[in-house]
Amino acid sequence: MIIDATDGVLGRIAAFAAHQAKRGEKIEIVNCEKAVITGSREDVLSRYFRKMKMGVSRKGPFLKTRPEMLFKKTIRGMLPYKQDKGKAVLERITCYQGIPAELKGKPESVKEAHVSKTGSLKYITIQEVCSRLKER
Repeated sequence: MIIDATDGVLGRIAAFAAHQAKRGEKIEIVNCEKAVITGSREDVLSRYFRKMKMGVSRKGPFLKTRPEMLFKKTIRGMLPYKQDKGKAVLERITCYQGIPAELKGKPESVKEAHVSKTGSLKYITIQEVCSRLKER
């Protein structure tokens, strides 16, 4: 199944993808950089900056600064990734920035995850979050 993450809420798409992968489907998510995180821009960025400042530089926590990796880490948080069954599910999920040539087919969008369903006008794209994280 190919999922288009454009204007989709990060957590909702991630939960849908994790659920489908648990069923045994191979999931490929395209346009990860265009997914959104709801909330005011300042609150979302301050949450990610706080996570970056935690811990020690050698031990982590390490925050991903590429949109597709941040997306996959969000999905990983919804799975028991330290167990064998969680690792198997996570291997069935692939995230891409943009649309690769081999996946030019018809990607599906998750209608329940669209940002217009939230009723909130405040959101920020993953691309913008990652670019701000790289600056720091």
